[in-house]
Amino acid sequence: MDAAMIGMKTAGKGLLALVIALSSLVPASAQGLQPGWRFAPPPGVTIVQGKPRHALQLQANAQVNPVYLRQVVQYPTGERSGTIVVDTRAHFLYFVLGDGRALRYGIGVAKSGFEWSGTHRVTRKAEWPSWTPPAEMLRRRPDLPRHMAGGPDNPLGARALYLGSTLYRIHGTTEPWSIGQNVSSGCIRMTNADVIDLYGRVKLNSKVVVL
Repeated sequence: MDAAMIGMKTAGKGLLALVIALSSLVPASAQGLQPGWRFAPPPGVTIVQGKPRHALQLQANAQVNPVYLRQVVQYPTGERSGTIVVDTRAHFLYFVLGDGRALRYGIGVAKSGFEWSGTHRVTRKAEWPSWTPPAEMLRRRPDLPRHMAGGPDNPLGARALYLGSTLYRIHGTTEPWSIGQNVSSGCIRMTNADVIDLYGRVKLNSKVVVL
């Protein structure tokens, strides 16, 4: 077995999930990101040059309804550019660009009984965030780990934007099929590719409006 095959076998599902997320990324220059934007791999994973040996890019969006794919749309609003508006009923997140336009992303939102709305600010940004389920969640789900390090198997996904002093976040997911559904305990889910894109655009203290 050659070195490349050994590397792929060792990485396992986590690395495959990472490659799938990366495969659907649009180049930073095409998306208007700042020149300093970079990709940070998850803990324990090293990025090497070369193409995947399988057509994993075909799987990247296969589990997401095309309605929820990232796109620029007309979005007249009184909010300033750089603001995030979350339309939980429609399962869309809008990053306001200005001039009546916004970048629209598909999202997964809170399940019944966990809905909320309000206005907050982005108080923290994290790459490959760790996860510590709150006590209330552990009471409902005692099977969950008390703490989980960041990485491609972490349910918070590739990036997280923390909202105010709440426990809510806009974050990635290991379940791209959940985009467009009411499935979370209050957090806003995005595909890893989309949350990486949004993370590169959003600044600390940006306004977030959840409808």
